[in-house]
Amino acid sequence: MNQETITQEHPEYRAARPTLEKYRDLYTGGEEFKRNASSYLLRRQKEPAEVYQERLERVFYENYVGSIVDWYAATLFRREPRVALEGDSASGREFAARFDDDCDRRGTNVAEFFRDQVANALVYGASYTLIDFPRVRAVARTRAEEEALGASRAYLKSYSPLDLINWSTDETGAFDWAVLRQSRPAKRNAADRDWTTETTYTYYGRTDFQVWRRFGDQGAVELADEGRHGLAKQNRVPLFELRLPDGLWLTRKAALVQLEHFNKSNALAWALTMGLFAMPVVYSDREFKQMIGESYYIQLGPDDKFGWTEPQGTVYQLAADNLARLQREIYRICYLLSQAGGALSSGQSQSGLSKQRDFQITQEVLRAIGGRVKDTMQAVLGAVFSSREDGLKANVSGLDEFDIGEFSGEVEDAERLLKLGIASETFRDEVHKKLALKYLSDASGEVKNRIANEIEGRTA
Repeated sequence: MNQETITQEHPEYRAARPTLEKYRDLYTGGEEFKRNASSYLLRRQKEPAEVYQERLERVFYENYVGSIVDWYAATLFRREPRVALEGDSASGREFAARFDDDCDRRGTNVAEFFRDQVANALVYGASYTLIDFPRVRAVARTRAEEEALGASRAYLKSYSPLDLINWSTDETGAFDWAVLRQSRPAKRNAADRDWTTETTYTYYGRTDFQVWRRFGDQGAVELADEGRHGLAKQNRVPLFELRLPDGLWLTRKAALVQLEHFNKSNALAWALTMGLFAMPVVYSDREFKQMIGESYYIQLGPDDKFGWTEPQGTVYQLAADNLARLQREIYRICYLLSQAGGALSSGQSQSGLSKQRDFQITQEVLRAIGGRVKDTMQAVLGAVFSSREDGLKANVSGLDEFDIGEFSGEVEDAERLLKLGIASETFRDEVHKKLALKYLSDASGEVKNRIANEIEGRTA
């Protein structure tokens, strides 16, 4: 890469960026969504600018998409994935323990990091994990010196598709190279009085990296650092993709319905607000020039009439019903119809079989997402341990059991199973163990293992 090419954007990135920014706003909500509300609140035909501006100032957003995404990410990691290590390296296992507790040098453990990656993937369709190493100027001649310098302390960084501006892949879909862009407020030096924007462009090839920086929008792009990256020996770009198929890209599935709900809910709120300020109406054949107000009176003729406009409310009820249907549709699209609840159920109770079917659909979606996450975690951890050459191998399991049903239903199912009289102590122990561990899901691993051993009749 050079000064002219480092800032170039991939055609697919340029095409997708407006949509990705919209999905980000729909997920984030709050004041950030309100600042960009003019991009989403439709202006009525021939609506006066001052009226539209007032509607923008009064805008609000009921964020169902954000809640759904966070629910999926939290539920998927309700039981953290299990990482089993193969290998006898003491230093490698010591690093693995530290890495599991703090994988990004910010105190985030591995499960928390990938939970956030799942949320990003549900919003943007993909998320990216970068494996990086501290950059030290001294040259380590031995492994002990490398450990002392901290050069082998791998860590992870999270990026979204909005950060990946340019790339190239081979025939298998693996990155040949990638360019990441990030911006932040900064000063070029401590003596500067004003803040500006520092934009960093980081290029990663299969063996080398470059860091370019620009201060301000029109400043020159300057090379700040370059060298070999931590996965150079593996001849691979240290950027790993977690991509979800279209059917699991929840924000894209629900975006248009969420925007329709946003516009109609704001239109209804505006109409209700305007209805509170009734307009006087005078029925008269004479020209009416009197001033009307709290401190004035009006004089009417014998045949004149005076009243106030007031809507009948039929369209308001239709709008409210339509909003309930749109809200229910958002949950249905995201495979969470059973979570809609409340008024969305239209007073109709679900049978136990219907609830179980809805839960099964949601669980299958969670398992599909979990499978993608495990593959990504396996690849990332494998590359980290391989780069350190400790001889360790990581096997990731879990993310296939989810606590989304009612525990009482689990107990009833277990009772029915045990009443079948299956002549197997192992079967009975497994049923008891599953119920106990699910009920005590918040207990420590040590307690869970002791309980499991006691159920199996062994001494811990």
